[in-house]
Amino acid sequence: MAMIKVLIVDDSAVVREILSTELARHTDIEVVGTAPDPYIARDKILKSEPDVITLDIEMPRMDGITFLEKLMKAKPMPVIILSTLTPKGCATAIRALDLGAIEVLHKPELDVSYKLNEMMTILVDKIKAAALAKPKIEQRSVRLKPASRSYVKDAAMIKTTDKVVAIGASTGGTEAIRHILPLLPANFPGIVLTQHMPANFTKTFSDSLDKICAMDVKEAEDNDTVRPGLVLIAPGNYHMLLHRSGARYYVKVKDGPVVHHQRPAVDILFESVAKYAGANAVGVILTGMGKDGAAGLLKMREKGAYTLGQDEESCVVYGMPKTAYDIGAVKTETSLDNIPDELMQAVA
Repeated sequence: MAMIKVLIVDDSAVVREILSTELARHTDIEVVGTAPDPYIARDKILKSEPDVITLDIEMPRMDGITFLEKLMKAKPMPVIILSTLTPKGCATAIRALDLGAIEVLHKPELDVSYKLNEMMTILVDKIKAAALAKPKIEQRSVRLKPASRSYVKDAAMIKTTDKVVAIGASTGGTEAIRHILPLLPANFPGIVLTQHMPANFTKTFSDSLDKICAMDVKEAEDNDTVRPGLVLIAPGNYHMLLHRSGARYYVKVKDGPVVHHQRPAVDILFESVAKYAGANAVGVILTGMGKDGAAGLLKMREKGAYTLGQDEESCVVYGMPKTAYDIGAVKTETSLDNIPDELMQAVA
């Protein structure tokens, strides 16, 4: 890969210095400039033509969201949002993903070295992914959840559907998930989903999906039942595993070592689905960099599950699906637009 040119946009001089210093340690990354606000950033974009931008949200003169919206209309390019973990910050970060940002990461805790090191490892991976990404700037229309729909309480569900759908995604996955889930009916089989995302952001992401999907969508909690009409999303910084007790599927949410630099990890979810659901499962691997999920999806296929992979053309980053396809884990590779119909046929 050629040298990746990065522009850092953040109103904190300390953050700009730390990010510049840490990124300079990598021979394939060049920090071509820093900017304390969007107006200076605009001039530096024209001058240095960066491959990737890291962008703060709260800045003087113009906030990061307004700048991102203008940037994606005038000169679309890969943008990684660095945000705090406040509820307001999470909601704003989700808005940034809607506008075309590639990733959202938690801004480093400057006084905790191991947290900084952990964050920088992830940031470097995301910068490399973003440099390969195809920014998605089109805005999709969404429908609100019908007000008259009925809800089924978990306690009333003694049995679950025979089918469980497991979905894994990373870079570009939030947009892909937003495209798939609203097209599924309210009585669709239970879905367990792992999207690489920081802690607290998954709650905001789940809540935003719940507003536009016929299915219920929530951040998973330990021992939640997997039932028709419900999507459970792995909480940031925790692995999610499928388990079964008799006819009842449920999830365990737990700590544990990172896998492929990720927690939650797609492989952890897929391997548990292979073990407890086997041929009653459907697996889907979506856009993302790296190989997380490939080995787990292969185990699912070996156990008789039907497996889907997103194709290169519709991926923001064709990494995880490519690895899965190359090792024989994917039975059917198809475009993002076709995945909802493929899922409907797979569970019929």
